[in-house]
Amino acid sequence: MMIKNTFLKHVIAFASITIFSISCSDDFVNVESEDENSEDFFNSEEDYQSALTGAYDLLQSTYLNVMLGEIASDNTLAGGESATDVIGIQQIDDMLHTSLNVQLESIWGWMFAGVNRANYVLEFKDKTDFTGKEALLAEATFLRAYYYFELVKWFGDVPLAVDQRLLFGDQYLVGRTPVAEIYAQIEIDLQYAVDNLPYTQAQKGRITKGAAQALLGKAYLYQDKFTEAANVLEDLINNGPYDLLEDYSTMFELDNENNIESVFEVQYTDKEGAGFECLQCSEGNVAVGFNGIRNYAGPNFESGFSFNIPTQEVYDAFEAGDTRRDIAILNIEAWAEETGATFGTGNEHTGYFNRKYLPRLDAAEDSNTGDANLTNPNNYRAIRFADVLLMAAEALNRGSISDSRALIYLNRVRERANLDEVTTTGSSLTTAIYQERRVELVGEGHRFFDLVRTGRAAEEIDGFQSGKHELFPIPSIEIELSGNRWDQNPGY
Repeated sequence: MMIKNTFLKHVIAFASITIFSISCSDDFVNVESEDENSEDFFNSEEDYQSALTGAYDLLQSTYLNVMLGEIASDNTLAGGESATDVIGIQQIDDMLHTSLNVQLESIWGWMFAGVNRANYVLEFKDKTDFTGKEALLAEATFLRAYYYFELVKWFGDVPLAVDQRLLFGDQYLVGRTPVAEIYAQIEIDLQYAVDNLPYTQAQKGRITKGAAQALLGKAYLYQDKFTEAANVLEDLINNGPYDLLEDYSTMFELDNENNIESVFEVQYTDKEGAGFECLQCSEGNVAVGFNGIRNYAGPNFESGFSFNIPTQEVYDAFEAGDTRRDIAILNIEAWAEETGATFGTGNEHTGYFNRKYLPRLDAAEDSNTGDANLTNPNNYRAIRFADVLLMAAEALNRGSISDSRALIYLNRVRERANLDEVTTTGSSLTTAIYQERRVELVGEGHRFFDLVRTGRAAEEIDGFQSGKHELFPIPSIEIELSGNRWDQNPGY
């Protein structure tokens, strides 16, 4: 959804905290610090839709959030060509990251760019009326909530802006807002989206009522608001149009995107690309190229850079007979023996790859761009119905609301995986739900934050220091731009 039209300068108005975090230089980010022409925009529905498209566009940059959400956990290793290949990724894997980490700067900058674009729409929400405007504004509030949810997950307290952009100079005026206040705004934004969006949209990839309910339930769960989480998630389960996909093996294939299990899906395409100097300018899912098998030649897959390597531990975490294991994780030795494929090995090679988001050979052959690693069209299944069922089960169990209903939702997920029903209750059921989340969602970017929010990170992640690594450091450039008014996160 990259915008190259003449209205772009009206659509994007980054704060200084965003501009100085992003080094790319093309029309995607080449904007003035103050938008003197805003009053001449938002005169029609088309203007609002164009600005909203700009807010959607930053969803594509969340590929980095997803990849690092696995690498920071015990599910995967950094990998790459060597121990110094993309040093910031290696540091996060080893829990040695600092406030100078380039990848963390990118996450901060891209997520605030998304916030600012959503706020640009909402800042002028009263200027022009048209049919369907409430739904459009609801999409914008969801996007603002989504980007802020990512920011609080990664950084904790961050500046909060509501219905106004952060412009050049504001970094001297705004402070870091407590997480509780940001969550309160996330809840308001998502409830507005729930109330004003339909369950189905004519255009694939647009936000729906179901996506808003799922993210709201997730935000409640992250705050241990178990009753609120259970209420909204069970309403979605009982009244939404979603279901588990019958054949899990097709879940992540290109010809089965936006399927019945997809509650919210980030859209990618191979129609445009960009060089490595500006990865978020690519329309493709860049993480897929990173996940790819090094120097691969064979059927089904395209080669890549062998990052995000699953560990032996997570491969062994699947129960015997679990039909998900070989769909989620590719055993390259077994695959090579079966198909005659050849491959190279890189740093921290374990013999396993994240099959869910490997580059597909048919996509590379169909691509009309030069570098398939920048233009993989694999959509990211950001919220799946299986995740909704497991979140509801966790809320019901941990909130001491209903273990019987929690078991129903947990066992729906297990039944599809060809596994026996769980019958345990209480804390044993909690452990079973945690385990099911790990194997069902492996490779999808949730593991690190699941461990942190449930207080299990220190016992599961090598090098994790309690009181420090629950959050990532505020990029040092942002603190400097604030005139050193902002405190750094503890331990950094």
